[in-house]
Amino acid sequence: MIPTPPRPGLTRPAAVVQAEIHALLVATGGWLWGPTRARYEQLRDEWVEAVRAEITTAA
Repeated sequence: MIPTPPRPGLTRPAAVVQAEIHALLVATGGWLWGPTRARYEQLRDEWVEAVRAEITTAA
């Protein structure tokens, strides 16, 4: 499987995005509905891309 290249302009490290995901989950008590769920999904996708970029950079 060919890895997806990171989006141009990706500047936030995975750890920063992960911390934002954690804060969102704590603030909502783990319940993700409506706009909160949409924000979580955006952050999750950004985190995946950040991890891929960091792995690619390390390799």
